[in-house]
Amino acid sequence: MKKTFLGRLSILGSICLVGYLGISSFQKNEHQRWGQALLDSLTESQKHEAVHALEGLQIDPDLQITTFATEPMVKNPTNMDIDSKGRVWITEAFNYRPAIAGNPTNPAGDRIIILEDSNGDGKADKEKVFYQSPELNAPLGIAVLDSMVIVAQSPYIWKLYDDNHDDKADRKEIMFQGIGGEQHDHGAHAFTFGPDGKLYFNLGNEGKQLLDAQGKPVLDQDGDIIGPNKYKQGMVFRCNLDGSNVECLGQNFRNNFEVAVDSYGALWQSDNDDDGNKGVRINAVFEHGNYGYTDEMTGESWYVKRTNMETEIPLQHWHLNDPGVVPNLLQTGSGSPTGILVYEGQLLPAKFQNHIIHADAGPNVVRAYPTKTQGAGYSASIINLVEGVKDQWFRPADVTVAPDGSIFIADWYDPGVGGHQAGDQNKGRIYRIAPKNTPYLIKKLHLDSPIGAITALFNPNLATRYLGYKALQGFGKKAHKDLADIYESESNPRLKARLFWILAQGPDGLAYIDKALKQSSPEWRMMGIRAAKVRPFDSWKSLAHRTVNDSDFQVKRELAIALHHLKNTEADDIWAQLASQHTGTDRWYLEALGIGADRLWDSRLSAYLALKPADSPAFRDLIFRARTPLANQYVFQFLKEGKSLAEKLRYFRTLDFLPGEEKSALLVQLINDQLKSDAEASLVAIRHISPDYIQNNVVARKTVIKLLPKNDVDEYTKLIEKYSLTEMKPDLMKIILSNKGGRQAAKAIYSLEGGSEFIKKSFAQGNTATKRSIIEAIRWVGNKETVALLNQTLLNTKLDLIVRKDAAKGIGNSYPAGEDFVLQALKQKQIPETLIPSVVESVSRAWRKGVRLEANTYLTGVQSANKTKHPALNELVNLKGVAQNGIKVFVEQCAMCHQINNEGIDFGPKLSEIGSKLSKEGMYLSILHPNAGIGFGYETFEITTKKGDVYQGVVTSKNETDIILKLPGGSTQNFKTSALKSVKQLDNSMMPDGLADGMSTTELTDLVTYLSTLKKK
Repeated sequence: MKKTFLGRLSILGSICLVGYLGISSFQKNEHQRWGQALLDSLTESQKHEAVHALEGLQIDPDLQITTFATEPMVKNPTNMDIDSKGRVWITEAFNYRPAIAGNPTNPAGDRIIILEDSNGDGKADKEKVFYQSPELNAPLGIAVLDSMVIVAQSPYIWKLYDDNHDDKADRKEIMFQGIGGEQHDHGAHAFTFGPDGKLYFNLGNEGKQLLDAQGKPVLDQDGDIIGPNKYKQGMVFRCNLDGSNVECLGQNFRNNFEVAVDSYGALWQSDNDDDGNKGVRINAVFEHGNYGYTDEMTGESWYVKRTNMETEIPLQHWHLNDPGVVPNLLQTGSGSPTGILVYEGQLLPAKFQNHIIHADAGPNVVRAYPTKTQGAGYSASIINLVEGVKDQWFRPADVTVAPDGSIFIADWYDPGVGGHQAGDQNKGRIYRIAPKNTPYLIKKLHLDSPIGAITALFNPNLATRYLGYKALQGFGKKAHKDLADIYESESNPRLKARLFWILAQGPDGLAYIDKALKQSSPEWRMMGIRAAKVRPFDSWKSLAHRTVNDSDFQVKRELAIALHHLKNTEADDIWAQLASQHTGTDRWYLEALGIGADRLWDSRLSAYLALKPADSPAFRDLIFRARTPLANQYVFQFLKEGKSLAEKLRYFRTLDFLPGEEKSALLVQLINDQLKSDAEASLVAIRHISPDYIQNNVVARKTVIKLLPKNDVDEYTKLIEKYSLTEMKPDLMKIILSNKGGRQAAKAIYSLEGGSEFIKKSFAQGNTATKRSIIEAIRWVGNKETVALLNQTLLNTKLDLIVRKDAAKGIGNSYPAGEDFVLQALKQKQIPETLIPSVVESVSRAWRKGVRLEANTYLTGVQSANKTKHPALNELVNLKGVAQNGIKVFVEQCAMCHQINNEGIDFGPKLSEIGSKLSKEGMYLSILHPNAGIGFGYETFEITTKKGDVYQGVVTSKNETDIILKLPGGSTQNFKTSALKSVKQLDNSMMPDGLADGMSTTELTDLVTYLSTLKKK
């Protein structure tokens, strides 16, 4: 039997004792017996002292957790790496979001520190500052690669060099710049060293672009500029060590925080949802895949209504029913996912080996995700390593493998999870996880020989692997014999895979690739394809022909992906053969085929059709995924069948992804023929006709107008807006006068050309009943015209008093235009005295409490309400509230903007699981100081139209032509970007400052106690 190379060479090198972390069984039993009692006896403040750091953590029974470092040695760690000596490198973020949080800053800048245990007691006792600068402000990524340290902090990726190896940065160079998300968690993230000798990294959805050191746009593998014109939202990249040859490997993530690469070259990542939607996910990254955060074609948000929309919000969140979206490996609910790795060490128990290990700061947990193959894709389960069961300040920000195979965790340690907020700037912890009573032992490296370099390459720690890889590259031909010999004898497939990548890049590379493709392991055959595809297609096309009928769909998936953008008739034939093997039940495989056909659908689908495939679920699946007008005839064939509408929805949705106007003409024909007696299906069909086609085709326009659903005011008005049906203004006015759906109808009229004049004319010519109906409809709209008309009405003494009172009661109903006008008019004494109570009443339900309080002061004898002075935070967290009473406080104070289990108004973040995400301290901070931490995706935007109308709300969807703004109260306003003067992000939260001022301390504590019970189920 073969021994592993590491096993045979274990006698190499002396062993250095770095730390001993064991605890006696007596100590363990004492902890079990007295630990809970001790924890219960502590005050909230004492629980968070470093001496009690382990008391609130629950560790896997086969493992032991110990503290390696705590405050004051380390503060606010955001990312971590461990070098080959076992030293822990930390990026700190004391200066985290000061403009928003209002926290003090260190003018010297943030730090990159090195923590070392020099006396072998298992705790860091030496701290060195590798780099500190005013330019360093809340960096989010670090990779230690010998004397080069890569630091990610939007807008820069820096390379810091320690030329003389004194643990001090000697010089700094820009690697990339121009990255969005400065002082934002969704910008530039950490770099990872891959088995192919390349760097892997990602950007969250604020990153948007890459510029090189000279400020020029970085080009991708196709020669296109990396930016929003080609790529959407968060992206993942690969490049050479010097930053050249950048490839974009995936897009349309929200905030993909870190990417992990296993020894076979497979990529794994986590991604965060919009807060409160239980949609956090783990992804297997198929190279060049789209991951569905926004609509691929329009860029619209996930909750914009679309055909064949998923039934559950966590699935809707990622457009999983849309053609062109790669499935998720796993969805884990609510959270704030951070660091991730693939554990390829052998120190931890077998159940963790070769699996993903991931930190999620939201639910206070570090988990493993054992993964299994499932067709061309994967499934996964969850095992917790450590969880902050009794300490919600536990905020694991990163997880890293040490050279001995133990796991280190960087803990941000805070009542909140970031999100522009730091509740505590002075705490931070570093933990080590290993089997019980395992000391921290680091083997000394011997990089002066190929054998020693291979030993380093086999280490589970990436910084050590890099040293081995670099040394082997330096040995060149001298290392070839040792590489080849050990490659042949090594029995551990993952260690052997690391040798493969080096050999595959050598002069005999194709021979090694050929051998890999003949291995029994699918992982090895997939790795062979990954190594082959970096070469010219002519050099490996014979291998592709041989692999096309592989027995494993994982391998066929990888071959399909390798054909991405390969314009070649033989590649067309290979793709067609792969497509002909699709079963019709494997979405992972379908999306791999789609990646392989991207930009080449005409030739790819033609080659497939030339094989004369029979009609089958597989054939229909491929047509559903196609992006060519060649698919039109088949799509419409399916739509003409006598099947249920539910079965046809996916094909209607497919039309949104097919280019050209032919589909619109065919839809009009379908509506007027086969769907003539099917109103429901016809209504679905008209949504997919191009607005431009309707503007230029009389028959199509008449068809749409004929089918408008008059019994569904919301859909009726939206279709009129979408297709600019100006002739429908009189019909919309009928809706207003019916006093049912007037609000939507008024919005639609104002969106049409001549709409404002039409409203004014109808109002002037109407009787009292007409005027009252129009006031009722327009009072919510909130543009300059509506506020002006309402003001003119309340001032017009010739009108009936009841009409003037209606106008007065409605003028402040819109935000911010109406509310702001009311305060200005009251201040300037422009409101008739008899109508002041009605005008004040118009803002009585304003979500901004300050507006309500100020307006009340204009009522005779009314003074501004006194603000409640609450105890200090440390006292508040120790007060006991009544959860049942907190429900009433929530309904009265919070339900106008937040939902719990679908109850309340959907405007701010959903709070159904907020008790699993925020500690009591975090909740008090969010309520007392809402501007200190604004949830990502809930930033306040101010939109000013060219007419001068001003709106404030949350941008829920934005593309080149349209913006959707969600307003307080849950209503939405659609804008054409061509009609806008400016779109500006504001610093303040939509959650009103002073919300707690109108609550008693008892009400506040009851509310927080109730919210704390809302846990993840």
